[in-house]
Amino acid sequence: MEFQLDVKQNKPTLVRPAEETEKGLYFLSNLDQNIAVIVRTIYCFKSDDRGNEDSAEVIKNALSKVLVSYYPLAGRLSISGEGKLIVDCNGEGALFVEAEANCRMEEIGDITKPDPETLGKLIYDIPGAKNILEIPPMVAQKQLHLRGQNVGRLSMLNLYKRGVTKFKCGGFVLGLSMNHCMFDGIGAMEFVNSWGETARGLPLSVPPFLERTILKSRNPPKVDYLHQEFAEIQDKLKSTTTDLYKDEMLYRSFCFDYEKLKTIKEKALEDQFLENCTTFEALSGFVWKARTKALQMESDQETKLLFAVDGRTKFNPPLPKGYFGNGIVLTNSICQAGELIEKPLSFAVGLVQDAIKMVTDGYMRSAIDYFEVTRARPSLASTLLITTWSRLGFHTTDFGWGEPVLSGPVALPEKEVILFLSHGKERRSINLLLGLPAPAMDTFQELMEI
Repeated sequence: MEFQLDVKQNKPTLVRPAEETEKGLYFLSNLDQNIAVIVRTIYCFKSDDRGNEDSAEVIKNALSKVLVSYYPLAGRLSISGEGKLIVDCNGEGALFVEAEANCRMEEIGDITKPDPETLGKLIYDIPGAKNILEIPPMVAQKQLHLRGQNVGRLSMLNLYKRGVTKFKCGGFVLGLSMNHCMFDGIGAMEFVNSWGETARGLPLSVPPFLERTILKSRNPPKVDYLHQEFAEIQDKLKSTTTDLYKDEMLYRSFCFDYEKLKTIKEKALEDQFLENCTTFEALSGFVWKARTKALQMESDQETKLLFAVDGRTKFNPPLPKGYFGNGIVLTNSICQAGELIEKPLSFAVGLVQDAIKMVTDGYMRSAIDYFEVTRARPSLASTLLITTWSRLGFHTTDFGWGEPVLSGPVALPEKEVILFLSHGKERRSINLLLGLPAPAMDTFQELMEI
């Protein structure tokens, strides 16, 4: 019989900051406004030296303490008079839920690929919430296993949800659900690691810099660049590709070890069109080309690649260390599907390189002003959006039970999204996660065999 994860959640409680915190409205920049999507992940912890009996209390108490420094996460999302997202810092707190699961941690299975049906049970969802304004910025869930074991708790915040599930093997799972408008991957990583440091009685190694008004739009706004990341591509996906998306969506992970990544880079450079390339550039071009072919796009169909570039060091002056918010900007490349498929890999990789070179202080300030003028959000029509977590240190998070033995996303936010995750003990491999219609996935899998 196929394994079914059963999780029983108790009544949620609120975890408020341990001390009085600043009240009032908290500004979110235009870079925050652009990506107000929910991202959910889980971390699996297991220690040979420490059981999970007190894990709920430790994590809950640490959450209360770390919210003093990260007090906007204890507030609630609202809409400003300008029609933008803003945080009402009312100190209401994070939602924390007790939950219990019916299995050992290893019975959950392979969490290196998204499985919303199973893994979603490890994160608390607000019943009846119709939009992000009805979800606290942070939510946490602490779950224990059944069969005579104590029950663990789940802590959940509006923009950032978390859950901890204990298992009878002595391990537990922390489920996180965050709204991307609160922080990007680097900011989220710094928050979770600060939470872990607090749980271990340590001072914060990277205290948050909370002042986001340093990324306010200029007055008057000045749009100096053509921001095609916002462009709505005319969709010519008439026959084959449209039909493909009527099939069942499959989610799979593909591991690229050091040797495979080296082979892809060599292939990108073999015609000497490029002098050099990074692993990210080579893999992004390789995947963009393969996915376009697998979806059988018409040769004259335009296809867009979107990915985020960390702007922290590219702003002038650079953003302060510990910047709490989105310091990333989306860059893009657009070309015809036929050209992408027929030309050598160096062509696709060159387009990725050109997109990265575009990102300067002027470009990012222009993107901030573009949103101020248009309120437009990036379009995903005929688009591949690559999100890379391969350089983020989520695997270093430690609440007192050591680093997570496994971690991964619960689901991909959209069908157009591909995720890069670091993999292996030395983090030299990359796991690629994506979803495609079944026939397209078969083709994509063949193209990954290098």
